[in-house]
Amino acid sequence: MMYQGSFSVATPGRGSLLIGDQVYACVRDSGLATGIVLVFAHHTSASLILCENADPQVRADLERFMARLVPDGDPLFRHTDEGVDDMPAHVRSILTSNSLSLPLVDGRCDLGTWQGIYLWEHRQMPHQRRVSVTIYGES
Repeated sequence: MMYQGSFSVATPGRGSLLIGDQVYACVRDSGLATGIVLVFAHHTSASLILCENADPQVRADLERFMARLVPDGDPLFRHTDEGVDDMPAHVRSILTSNSLSLPLVDGRCDLGTWQGIYLWEHRQMPHQRRVSVTIYGES
């Protein structure tokens, strides 16, 4: 069987937002018990990450690392149509990912103890982001 759902996330600007509850709601709505959960962000300047969810310093450290790796305003980039964070946001998204595959076991995402599902906004300004959840499995 297959299920598809989606939801929107309003981001305040650059940073990571926990979206596990929205994904878990789709899993519950599916009625499926065993299978695979595919989570997909419909954007080229935001990404999805499976990350430590106990200490927020982990995500802050990731943000600082990414700022060093792909700084806003780098003169290397020519694509600046939407500002100095335009191309860096695309690079950051490509370096991470816009999709996740998660195991579905006993009607829930089978994550590790400290794992959380996050949308990582790479743009400085707030955005409305769309996420789709597709589940293949059995009840």
